[in-house]
Amino acid sequence: MKKLHIILLVALAVAVGSIVAMTSDYTTYANFIQAKANGNSVNVVGYLVKDKEMQYDPQKDPNYFSFTMIDKEGNEQKVVYKGGKPQDFERSEQVVVKGKMDGEVFRCSEISMKCPSKYVNDEITLKEDGSNVTVKTNI
Repeated sequence: MKKLHIILLVALAVAVGSIVAMTSDYTTYANFIQAKANGNSVNVVGYLVKDKEMQYDPQKDPNYFSFTMIDKEGNEQKVVYKGGKPQDFERSEQVVVKGKMDGEVFRCSEISMKCPSKYVNDEITLKEDGSNVTVKTNI
């Protein structure tokens, strides 16, 4: 191989490595207590507290959504998101928020949800012309 080919291959490898390094996400997973101690951006996995109030009023401020969440270790925390409320948020089984602690609230920049699977054994009752029809799905 010529020196020029070797130099071009090395330059290409460095360029690809640089692009991969810039696009990868180095955010770590933590609970709310670790997030408070850390101060950096972290991912917190947990569950929505459905019996606590969620605040979202699109007419007042469409970019403010707050809710209460419990992480995997049982720590409860108020979460504030600068964006709209995700569709079917109440139905989510699990929530992952990315952000950092700001005083007594967790300010998140991203929300990911694990929604209930549509491929579960379910029993659905349909009404047609006054009669009940039961359909069982076993997928």
